[in-house]
Amino acid sequence: MRGDRRQIQTAVLGGDDSEEPLMLPLEAIELDAFRRRHEHDTFWCGLLLGGCGGRLTTKLYTDRVCHFAHHPGPDGLPHLCGRHARGVNSADHLYVKSAAAAWLRARDDRADFGFARPDGAEIGSVVDIRFQHRGLRVHLDQAVTPVWDAEGHEPVLGVSVPVDQDTLIRRWYVHRIRLDSEGTARRVRIGTEAFARPTEWFSLDECAMTERGLSTPAVERIVRSRSTPPPVRRALGKDRKAPDVRTRVQVLFRRIEEARAVGAVVVVARVSHTLATLDGVDQETRAQIDTVLQDAKVWLQEQAVARQEMFSRLSEAVAEENVQEARSLLTRVNAIAAHDRTDTENQTVGAAAGFLAGMLRKQEEAARKLHAAAEAKEEARRRKARQKTEAVQRVRTTLRTLRSHGRSMPETEKRRRVTMLTDLAPTAGDQLTRSETNQIEAWKARVQREREAAAPERALPAQKKHDPVRPPKTNRDGRTQQKKGEPRLHHQVARGDWYSETCPRCYAGPGKPCGNDDRVGPGPTRQIPHDERLRRVLHHSDTRHLPPQPRREKRAEQQTGGTAARTWHAREVRCPKCQAPPATPCTPHGPHHERVEWAQEFTRKLWG
Repeated sequence: MRGDRRQIQTAVLGGDDSEEPLMLPLEAIELDAFRRRHEHDTFWCGLLLGGCGGRLTTKLYTDRVCHFAHHPGPDGLPHLCGRHARGVNSADHLYVKSAAAAWLRARDDRADFGFARPDGAEIGSVVDIRFQHRGLRVHLDQAVTPVWDAEGHEPVLGVSVPVDQDTLIRRWYVHRIRLDSEGTARRVRIGTEAFARPTEWFSLDECAMTERGLSTPAVERIVRSRSTPPPVRRALGKDRKAPDVRTRVQVLFRRIEEARAVGAVVVVARVSHTLATLDGVDQETRAQIDTVLQDAKVWLQEQAVARQEMFSRLSEAVAEENVQEARSLLTRVNAIAAHDRTDTENQTVGAAAGFLAGMLRKQEEAARKLHAAAEAKEEARRRKARQKTEAVQRVRTTLRTLRSHGRSMPETEKRRRVTMLTDLAPTAGDQLTRSETNQIEAWKARVQREREAAAPERALPAQKKHDPVRPPKTNRDGRTQQKKGEPRLHHQVARGDWYSETCPRCYAGPGKPCGNDDRVGPGPTRQIPHDERLRRVLHHSDTRHLPPQPRREKRAEQQTGGTAARTWHAREVRCPKCQAPPATPCTPHGPHHERVEWAQEFTRKLWG
């Protein structure tokens, strides 16, 4: 089974065999209220909708319409459903049944409902409403042709079902039905279409079931206008007066005039025959009839010529592959020239219908290709977005690993991870923050410095035992250890000049503290700048000409302010266990021993 990628707009409530339809709002702002209203309900791809019976969820979008969607299968793959009708009108047959049942209950009446499928039509094309003696058959689409002379049910046509003018003339009127969207429901409206009259629409509350069948206010007016008044009863023994012939002739004249106005050739020919065979008319009336018949004969001849021209134009439109002209002419031919066709005319109509069907298939195929191309483009965009998201996650995970274990990590592993960061950064693109980009550049520079520092050591020849030259001692992070009597770098630079230069390690700008990339201290920034930054300040400042400051003597009591190198107490640092901020007690049962140990470790790191 191939998956249908059209969006599902309707569902049923409660279970797969439910008959309670529901339509999803198309806008995101309306879907929020819809979700709150149906917080405890479940949505299903109902069997009476032609669905698979699976459970549905709602999808909210701001750049396209919202819709229902199936839950993925147990293997994580998208669910495949063979449901054909998925649009807003795909549950109209359930809305028709629900509205009709409520209408009958209000009138203390009842009926049986069924969703017939004549000739294998899709479920929902026809809705049968059966009363005790007769019923209604609702045609919601053109899948099933209406049967006008069948006993037991009266056709009610959807707005897309065509009806020819001869049927309107013969039956006086036909019933129509339409469903209008109101919120998440569909409201039923009943219409009455008559010959040479516009369709009038009414609510179900304005309709009634009578001996004639379904009746609307428009039907009552049409029946009254076409019904003759009952004859006056005469006393017994007296002859009844025959109908006035002149009145009947005038009625037939009006019918011919109305039929000619709408191009009804069959009606004009039929009424003309009736007038020609009418008996009992006087000489004056007969002269009027002859005049009308002569005009009708001329009109019928003109219509015959116009009919030939219309079929010729239809044939030419098919030959020239003019889709719009062929569709317009075929509709007109079926409306006014559907009677007494010759074999040539039937062949012309068949060729036009086949041509239009072929063009429709081509248009559908082109639409499917465009839809497939759009889906492929959208899939490529989603794939690229997934790759970017995965790249961002891997970059952040690698940065956390380097911050936590970068010092103790082997050089080869560190270089491999930094190389991976370099490869992933272009894919992540603008999803990375400025801080993360700076950290990547800092790690690249650090690895490059370590590689350059290791290269001269490998190039030096082996030193003899009595050679006094020794390589400088370095810390675990690769930086040169200071001599025992030499003051630390942050003591050699005035505190006001600490942040005067950009840090070459974390790229913190002038006036901004360095990032805490080596976890010295509890906060996101360091209490003292990186040594690389202090060296740059010494290089670009006159402070390098000043005599070195004497080493601070050990005092009995440490300072508690004015410098970062002091004794830190547990209440002054963030607790690593409960994340209590400074000056806030630990909860519960504080202070935690992890907080005390962290304050001691912080003091040891700052004092060196």
